[in-house]
Amino acid sequence: MAEAENGAAEAWAPRLKTLYDDKIRAALQEEFKYKNAMQIPRLDKIVLNMGVGEAVQDSKKVRSALGDLTQIAGQQPVTTRAKNSIAGFKVREGMPLGCKVTLRRARMYDFLDRLITIAMPRIRDFRGVSGKSFDQNGNYAMGVKEHIVFPEIDYDKVDQVWGMDIVICTTAKNTAEAKALLKHFNMPFMN
Repeated sequence: MAEAENGAAEAWAPRLKTLYDDKIRAALQEEFKYKNAMQIPRLDKIVLNMGVGEAVQDSKKVRSALGDLTQIAGQQPVTTRAKNSIAGFKVREGMPLGCKVTLRRARMYDFLDRLITIAMPRIRDFRGVSGKSFDQNGNYAMGVKEHIVFPEIDYDKVDQVWGMDIVICTTAKNTAEAKALLKHFNMPFMN
């Protein structure tokens, strides 16, 4: 019985994972002339982060953000806490200030698919994302001003709109490889 369940779990694969295995790997190997298949860049993880500055006055705001991020990510996020006390901002050490979650494997590909095909087209006045937001190690960072662009969030039940940071970590060695990888996933770059 357990073998049948494992076989069923392995049979389903996210659309972008299948696309990567079938087409993108071969295209990147041809484009960058890799001699070894292990050199081909791939997605490593996606980190979602919500900073809740209003949590200083009302601690219930963090619980609201946790619930919304759980719906978006499909797994339980962790609460981020202040490392130091800052009197000017009325922040004490250990105070909850936001939440974050790390997505890997199937959930990572599923989230990226929803981000590119559903959420980004719903962003107001969307013209594409910046192609300059890469670091030297091939990781891409972007921000979303309203978390309500995701289809999992019911707009009528939202008490406050939060911003969200999204970091896409790859195994690419440089910016060119990482940008080529994300372009093959149809990431809408402006430049």
